[in-house]
Amino acid sequence: MIRKLTSFSTRHRWLTVIVWTVLGAALSVVGNSMMYDVTDSQAGDFLPKKYDSAVALRIAEEDFGTKPDPNALTVLVARDDGGKLTPADQRRIAGTAADLGRERVTAPEPEPLMKDHSQTPRVSPGAVSPDKSFRLLTVSLDGNPTDPGLQDVYKKFRDRAEKEFATADLRVGFTGGIASTVDDMDAEETTGKVVSTLTMGLIVLLNVLVFRSLAAALVPLIAVALIGGVASGAVVGAAKLFAIDLDSSTPSLIGVVLLGIGIDYFLFLLFRFREQLRNHPEQNARAAAAETTGRVGGAITSAALTIVAAFATLGLASFGQFRVLGPAIAISVLVMLLASLTLMPALLAVFGRGMFWPARAWKKQHTGGIAARLGDAVSSRPLRHAVGSLVLLGALGAGAVGIKMSYDQQGAHETAAVRTAEQISRSLPAGVSDPHSVYVRSTNGAAIEPGSLTEMTRSLTKAEGVGEVGKPVLNKDRTAARVDLFLSVESDTQKARDLVSGPVRETAARTAPEGTKAYVTGTAAVFADISTAVEKDLRLVFPVAALLIAVILFLLLRSLLAPVVLMIAVGLGFVATLGASTLLFQHGLDRPGVSFTLPLVLFLFVVALGTDYNILITDRIREEMAKPVSARQAVAQAVRHTAPAIATAGIVLAGSFASLAASPATQEIGFATGLGIILSSLVLSLVLVPALATMLGRGLWWPRRPRRTPEHDYQEHHQHHQPSVDQQPQYAAAPADHQQQYAAPARFAQHDQQGRR
Repeated sequence: MIRKLTSFSTRHRWLTVIVWTVLGAALSVVGNSMMYDVTDSQAGDFLPKKYDSAVALRIAEEDFGTKPDPNALTVLVARDDGGKLTPADQRRIAGTAADLGRERVTAPEPEPLMKDHSQTPRVSPGAVSPDKSFRLLTVSLDGNPTDPGLQDVYKKFRDRAEKEFATADLRVGFTGGIASTVDDMDAEETTGKVVSTLTMGLIVLLNVLVFRSLAAALVPLIAVALIGGVASGAVVGAAKLFAIDLDSSTPSLIGVVLLGIGIDYFLFLLFRFREQLRNHPEQNARAAAAETTGRVGGAITSAALTIVAAFATLGLASFGQFRVLGPAIAISVLVMLLASLTLMPALLAVFGRGMFWPARAWKKQHTGGIAARLGDAVSSRPLRHAVGSLVLLGALGAGAVGIKMSYDQQGAHETAAVRTAEQISRSLPAGVSDPHSVYVRSTNGAAIEPGSLTEMTRSLTKAEGVGEVGKPVLNKDRTAARVDLFLSVESDTQKARDLVSGPVRETAARTAPEGTKAYVTGTAAVFADISTAVEKDLRLVFPVAALLIAVILFLLLRSLLAPVVLMIAVGLGFVATLGASTLLFQHGLDRPGVSFTLPLVLFLFVVALGTDYNILITDRIREEMAKPVSARQAVAQAVRHTAPAIATAGIVLAGSFASLAASPATQEIGFATGLGIILSSLVLSLVLVPALATMLGRGLWWPRRPRRTPEHDYQEHHQHHQPSVDQQPQYAAAPADHQQQYAAPARFAQHDQQGRR
């Protein structure tokens, strides 16, 4: 199937390139314009309906007609001179707020297919500080806070508010909701551009150094960008079709994944394409491209399907952010796989030997080099290298002892929104800009009497962690009530989550009127429930993903022992990466723990993506062991031929993920995945797995062993008398079936030349 697909794409190479180019251009427009219509930044919307905070959110919507507003921002209004607000100031603030709430904010002309965010903001008065140094206003805007169109609307409203209040000698500050989102994005804009430029520069520089060709450096980047557009459109289309909301971080994660694995797969093909042209100089580019993809296509397909299977298991998760992230990445990787078997071979057929111009040294086979010495060293002293790798992985993995999960926001930028929030917290309860609510609903259909809630409000006022409690509000038919409260600590801290999930919920449940039930919601309550959901998902997703990966490895390698070896290797890599991350962030930087999403995301990325390199080296070891050489020679040759591809691809993929470390929100994921990929590519794939393969020999493929010949036994018996592998002939005399195998490329080229004539 793979050979038929690649043969078609190389025969019709220009048609293939044109089709992908048109698809990339069209779907890029669709993806970029509609991505924000299918993303949701409200974490509570991804919780299963059974959780306490999720029930409260439904009561808010069904009985009070309100939904949590991710864009609700708090506006602080104070005098320019820092004095107390006078009655005249209070009247000006109220009048200006009313005017702002009546004026429509016009958004810039939207691009095709994009939503027009022009709207009239809802402005309502808030609390006055006890010392009357400032007054708060609450403003709501409709839309996705990560959508640039809505951000432009917010900025126009912000500028208008600053101008209107300045005429009355008043200053304003904005915090919470979309204000914090915009300030954070502005703070990261320069850093993001620099990191993106450095990442692209790293990819180009590595490819230029390796291939000595600008085409080999730029063509993969252009191709991956084109494929990324197709994948983006496919993900948006699937989300629209099935009415699924994606998490707002999904687009950036998809971009990083596609950039990394796309360059990886192209590098795998480039290295093997160069080897094919070197070994068969008489072969034309089209035949070489088809033969190359036919040989490497199986490994690439298995590697991609490993990622797809791993992330597809997230569909079993109860937490919605995981459940939608998995299929989105799976769809993207499937698009990349299809491109790897069609577009990439077509591009190789189009450029041919020109892909490596102006370099000429690649045409000659080099017997030395770092890769050859590494293969010789690992295969000659496998036990030493295996033990050394295990000691390194074990030392790093020991750091995972005592690991804790953290739900705190780490490394926030010192922005205007943060400074405004700090000013508010010095005079009012810390949670005033992010209130929590207790929703009480009748369980027997009886009306709730206002007086029956007195005991609850009094008890909540005395509860630990509560700074202020508002008056109860009943819905129209009096079957539900809402009691707002402000926490005495910041809402996005572990302390707030402990208080809400403990004393606050316990007090609300205990003092709820007879015939009713109380539910608590708000930022701290939502994340407390998310922590419970994530813990359950970890226990489910880990074993299922590992089982699916093992099955794919079995189908590829047709062996029981080889998949076990690879799974143990990647498992050790995962533990080592998690341990190193714990040592750095939890112990080194003295944080409460590592991000709650890190173990699951790290498991999927490091195990699934890291398995790519193990599949490539193992597949090449099997190919070499099918030849009439000793197991040690086969491993040495496999490392020699694949080490440059694996090392280059690993550094590129690690660099792509490391770019996430530039943002405080994804700092831990960026560091951990980058380190995990480096360990997987350089330690596991190039040292540990080859060392184990050498020690196990052809028994690695048990119960299906490659056919042995007398030459095998002779060479393995006398290998300690032989010089280094690089001084040996590349292959011994091959039996008839092997000779036919080696002659296949020549016959293919001859057939192709006849066809062209």
